Amino acid sequence: MSVATSGWLQAGLLVFALAVTYRPLGDYMAHILTSPKHWRVEKGLYRLMGVDPEADQTWPVYIRSVLAISVVGMLLLYLILRIQDHLMMSLGMPPMQADLAYNTAASFVANTNWQNYVGESTLGYTAQFLGLAVQNFVSAAVGICIVAALIRGFVRTKTDRLGNFWVDLTRLNLRLLLPISVVLGLVLIAAGLPQELSNHLTTVNTVTGGSQSLYTGATGSQEVIKLLGTNGGGIFNANSAHPFENPNGFTNWLEVYLMLMIAFSLPRTFGKMVGSHKQGYVILSVMGIIWVASAGFMTWAEERHWGSALAVAGSSMNGKEVRLGVPGSTLFATTSTLTSTGAVNSMHDSYTALGGGTAIFNMMLGEIAPGGTGSGLYGMLILAIVTVFVAGLMVGRTPEYLGKKIRPAEMKYAALYILATPSVALAFTGIAMATTTARNSMNNSGPHGFSEVLYAFTSMSNNNGSAFAGLTGNTDFYNTMGGLAMLLGRFLPMIFVLALAGSLAKQKHTPASVGTLKTHTPLFAGLLTGVIFIVVGLTYFPALALGPLAEGLK
Repeated sequence: MSVATSGWLQAGLLVFALAVTYRPLGDYMAHILTSPKHWRVEKGLYRLMGVDPEADQTWPVYIRSVLAISVVGMLLLYLILRIQDHLMMSLGMPPMQADLAYNTAASFVANTNWQNYVGESTLGYTAQFLGLAVQNFVSAAVGICIVAALIRGFVRTKTDRLGNFWVDLTRLNLRLLLPISVVLGLVLIAAGLPQELSNHLTTVNTVTGGSQSLYTGATGSQEVIKLLGTNGGGIFNANSAHPFENPNGFTNWLEVYLMLMIAFSLPRTFGKMVGSHKQGYVILSVMGIIWVASAGFMTWAEERHWGSALAVAGSSMNGKEVRLGVPGSTLFATTSTLTSTGAVNSMHDSYTALGGGTAIFNMMLGEIAPGGTGSGLYGMLILAIVTVFVAGLMVGRTPEYLGKKIRPAEMKYAALYILATPSVALAFTGIAMATTTARNSMNNSGPHGFSEVLYAFTSMSNNNGSAFAGLTGNTDFYNTMGGLAMLLGRFLPMIFVLALAGSLAKQKHTPASVGTLKTHTPLFAGLLTGVIFIVVGLTYFPALALGPLAEGLK
């Protein structure tokens, strides 16, 4: 089978699997978020937490709950990393240094999973299971909680209540993330991922008779939530390029599917909750168009190595996973950078200028195609509001979306959301380029060196977590500033989303009229796609011109 045929087959099977999943998973998530019934185990957890499951929260209370569990989670994870040498199954690992522990704790709580450390030589098993894995579940559920609150803002009228965060968080973990992780974790273990709970897996060399102990990290049970929750932090430094995390072509395909399944099904949840599946189809179509275009362009750039010095050597496989080929690598890279996962099965730093630039651009889009668990959909809905507002300006009419008027208050929150992440990414990149110690971490000069720094802060502020490997990140500057960028990039947008949801929920429903823009048509999908690229282009084009574009045209 040719490489091209293999690539098309992988993509086709992926689209088919997502289409099969879309309706049942989307409807199930809507049921989780709207059902009035509580499971018995959930009631027990509510009593333990002192939570009244019937008490809805205003948006300030909802965001305070989000921040409260995030602060507590970050402090506990920091403590675990600092005292891991006193914990069981530490494997003799020393405590993590203070600035790195802060960066790691911020990273996993913010659903970024940026790793300035080598997992197999830094963390014991307890730190992996009790520390990192717990945050993989919690941070993933938090993103879906936020989009659920935003959808309720569209659905509810004349109220300031958006639901109960603790109920949403508990249900999403017990009814969604944990069951899928258990089932598909067993599938991955059967496909070759190790699940070794002793200190190390011991292998014997049949030729010499010698033995070797290998770190496994009980990879099988950790891998699903790493990808399902669009977290991305790998057990091993090589991440999904490591044969323990990704042993063959089937696991590679399944891991790409895991990154997409929840995010691509959430538009169905949105349509179900607002009472119009056509609204969900429009959002899904825009996500799909961007994902297909990005995957196609990145694959073309890597196979043709246009604009790259590697063309002289004729090597499109530089930095790729040899077992998987270019399509297997670029499909993974596109999905990872468009979903805020950050997992890698190849080295993005070794991609061509335009291929690596596409990965950066994917993150600059706000990771909305389909984006992270929850964060992709609420980012897309914010851009839909902006699109409706722009269309309203064209005809001189107060814009409406899903029966709610988009007034100056709503647009202020939407504008703050759109500006928050780019402001963090570009400001921190500028600070790094103006700081001698930060520039000394660059292993390359010129446009590619700048691209490494731009990629890093774009990745951190967008809560992606992948990196150009040429940048040395484990320094005081990048640990400190990176941790701050991840926290700001995660929680500032959430504040603006919930404020917007609260403003929408207070309104009454406005019936559609002849002047109302139809938001369930191909025309609106085209307008939304255009607004996405215009907003990103105007925001990031100067930075892209200094980095990957300059390198590609060099």
